[in-house]
Amino acid sequence: MKENKTKKTALELVLIALVVLSVIRQFFLGSYHNMFLGILTLILFMVPQLIEKTVGVTIPTGLKSVILIFIFSAEILGEINAFYIKIPIWDTILHTTNGFLMAAIGFALIDLFNRSERFSVKMSPYFVAFVAFCFSMTVGVVWEFFEFSMDWFFHTDMQKDWILPVISSVKLDPAGANNPITVAVESVVINGEEWNLGGYLDIGIVDTMKDLMVNFVGAVVFSLIGIVYLKQRGKGKLASALIPQVNSPENAAEGNSHVKAKGSAVRGNSSETVATGNSHAKAKDSAVRGNSSETVATGNSHAKAKDSAVRGNSSKASQNGNSSGQKEKSHE
Repeated sequence: MKENKTKKTALELVLIALVVLSVIRQFFLGSYHNMFLGILTLILFMVPQLIEKTVGVTIPTGLKSVILIFIFSAEILGEINAFYIKIPIWDTILHTTNGFLMAAIGFALIDLFNRSERFSVKMSPYFVAFVAFCFSMTVGVVWEFFEFSMDWFFHTDMQKDWILPVISSVKLDPAGANNPITVAVESVVINGEEWNLGGYLDIGIVDTMKDLMVNFVGAVVFSLIGIVYLKQRGKGKLASALIPQVNSPENAAEGNSHVKAKGSAVRGNSSETVATGNSHAKAKDSAVRGNSSETVATGNSHAKAKDSAVRGNSSKASQNGNSSGQKEKSHE
């Protein structure tokens, strides 16, 4: 049985074409780092199809489109075209979308286990949504660990800095007590040089917390959609367009039965062919043995007849000899 290949949507084809053009452009510009990011984007575009084959789910077109747009926006627009700098809220938008998508993946995984016959424990829609929410938040935290590690060891500044016009810290208390002192920052001096930044230069903490907050929002939104989906089991159009659907065991069993039936038919035809061949061979062999037997029998009959004729002639010759001898005696 031939597998049905998923056709690429028009949006996917357009995004792939744009990425290829971006890779070619970065090559001629001599920006090999950005060219690598473009190639990485093409590889990431294959992730939804890989998830469908390995996990056993069907990703709806709506969710797949969101995933592809997210990857394109993060790599091509965000990194290569510097949208993270040009549009201040670009990172916020992507982290919100990431929380949404990770909740969708977590939801599909837990729903896969929940509907499997190998697990006797069945979870309620609220528990499935809670696990999906926790999965999304865990991925978000791990990503922030990654950003911090890249900034700490490789000085990449993935945790974007923020300018704070006002700070509040117990370090500013002259008495050294645990009393936060609020100060409006008018100027910043770094290594004896004054920087007119308009405030205090925050190193990543605001960006990290903001990313986790919007990740939280995306995870909550999808978890609520998941609860509605499980209670209605696919009746809602919005939920069905965004939630990965677990391939039912009936479809898999039906596919296996088709394969087995086809295999049985092939084996049956092979058996009939072999049986027919054996019958023809046996018939031919019997015919050969029959002809051989007839030939041998005919040969034996001829031999016996010839032998009888010889013995008959010999007897006649003996009789003639005896009669001649008797006649000669009678003459004497």
